[in-house]
Amino acid sequence: MTDALVIRNLRVRVEGKEILKGVNLTLPKGEVHAIMGPNGTGKSTLAYTLMGHPGYEVVEGEVWFKGQNILELEPDERAHLGIFLAFQYPVAIPGVTVANFLRTALNAQRRARDPEDKGIPIAEFRKLLKEKMALLNMDPSFGGRYLNDGFSGGEKKRAEILQMAVLQPEIAILDETDSGLDIDALRIVAQGVNALRGPNLGVLVITHYQRILNYIQPDVVHVMMDGRIVETGGPDLALHLEEKGYSWVREKLEGDSVLA
Repeated sequence: MTDALVIRNLRVRVEGKEILKGVNLTLPKGEVHAIMGPNGTGKSTLAYTLMGHPGYEVVEGEVWFKGQNILELEPDERAHLGIFLAFQYPVAIPGVTVANFLRTALNAQRRARDPEDKGIPIAEFRKLLKEKMALLNMDPSFGGRYLNDGFSGGEKKRAEILQMAVLQPEIAILDETDSGLDIDALRIVAQGVNALRGPNLGVLVITHYQRILNYIQPDVVHVMMDGRIVETGGPDLALHLEEKGYSWVREKLEGDSVLA
């Protein structure tokens, strides 16, 4: 499936310790998949590995998108291919406005795809930014603020979704976007993600809790434990986890290992 992100037997070490132990997952464009699991199971490791963080050593496996094994590409090349990561903890960049940051990122993307591209004209970019901010119910003054400098947790996450709206990726990975958000901020961020959903975008939502999935309805839910995807189901799986916790998954895994 050239229009899907395909992860095959991905094994990853961090500081000499194996964290991912054979992850297999296919995320088609047009679908929203959620990965849930307890702390320390490898969810964020998967996100950073997919984006090419140098601190994560790939031991084995492949990740295919658009006919390329993206593990052979640099992080910026993966971004230019259409892959986007919304960080759990976005960093502040004092002195760089949201608007300037987004225009620079968009121009870098355009030039990577067409070296002759001279960049988006300022007037055209302003129109684009205004449209995307309106789509996300954001005040236009937000674009003039320094990126994440003094932002609340909710504002940082909204800035990430705004980047996603402007750059228009084909695969978006949301690494615990709900972390640290109150209900109102969570609802606003989720509304932004839902506004961007469509047949040309695949979304991977990484989360501990079911609550964000009340607002972003997934097509598929995966459970990660001990560095692997151990259970996959529909939206009802998330509700079951919220009600029963993860103990039943552990018990099932232990039972399977005994039978094996």
